[in-house]
Amino acid sequence: MGQDSRDAGRKPASARLLSSRPTEQRGHPSTGRIVKLLIGQSHGYIRLRGGRAIYFHRSDVQEGTAFNELVVGDAVTFELLEDRVSGARAIRVIRRPKRR
Repeated sequence: MGQDSRDAGRKPASARLLSSRPTEQRGHPSTGRIVKLLIGQSHGYIRLRGGRAIYFHRSDVQEGTAFNELVVGDAVTFELLEDRVSGARAIRVIRRPKRR
């Protein structure tokens, strides 16, 4: 019996790896205000009501909100993703409309 007969019913290794990955990271809905932006480094920080500062990267900003147009003080909604290795991170960041 050769290699082919043992692996006949198995998926290729690359397909097994892809199917075991989560399709999408999900976090807890949260709101806060931008307290620091480092445009040249492509990231910033959002402060929650309790005073905790959360990191976000420009790639975490959703379409319709441009990272370069964000300013300190903007109110934002996001999903808070807690990671044991790298800490808390804001994903799916969206600027909330300004109140009049």
